[in-house]
Amino acid sequence: MIYYFSGTGNSKWIAEQIASKTDDIAVDMIECSTVPSIDNQTIGIVFPIYAWGAPEPVQDFVKKLVGKPNFTFGVCTCGAEAGYAMKKLCGLFPLNSIYSVAMPNNYVIGSDLESNEVIVSKIAKAQEKLKKIADQVISAQSVVDVNKGKLAWIKSNLANLGFNKFARSTKPFYVTGKCTSCRQCAKDCPAKTISIIDGKPQWSKKCYQCTACINLCPAKAIEYGKATCARSRYHFNE
Repeated sequence: MIYYFSGTGNSKWIAEQIASKTDDIAVDMIECSTVPSIDNQTIGIVFPIYAWGAPEPVQDFVKKLVGKPNFTFGVCTCGAEAGYAMKKLCGLFPLNSIYSVAMPNNYVIGSDLESNEVIVSKIAKAQEKLKKIADQVISAQSVVDVNKGKLAWIKSNLANLGFNKFARSTKPFYVTGKCTSCRQCAKDCPAKTISIIDGKPQWSKKCYQCTACINLCPAKAIEYGKATCARSRYHFNE
């Protein structure tokens, strides 16, 4: 079984691709209502990197896994570097093989997004890498293929701590007049922090910073402060 967490589709696609190539099943960990048994199974964990760390829901999920699997692997998606995210996740849930796969940037809150040429190139390279990953998973090979990048310890500890403590505020979120009251943002939010009041989204305090609401809004009506107003949006399916 392959469990994934995904905001705008990158990690979902990775999980589904590996599942297809290994004759397995990809499941959204947010949708798991009960704690799954992992006895005698091949277990995969696929997720995006947030500030050189594993997102909170991923950490919470792996802590609940019970049993003795036959083989475990983890794949993280990132713009370029994963830092020590995979190493730290192994401290919560031992992984036999770990990988990082470069995928298009979706963090519109922090910077403008990449060009279509870069996006297409990253996805093409990812497709090639996934073939290799799938073969290694099938043969249960122990592999470490992670691009940690420079200053990995500092990024995955100090920078990640700052991100989780200060950068996950929902206060800057707001909706413009483009909003059509479709409620898609509330459906897409894995933190279930969005409620619809008088036809418009309202954010409570909990936020993973997955950017699903802002990137997946059909009307592009959601902003985060002033910077995102001039930036494009990213959704893997597009």
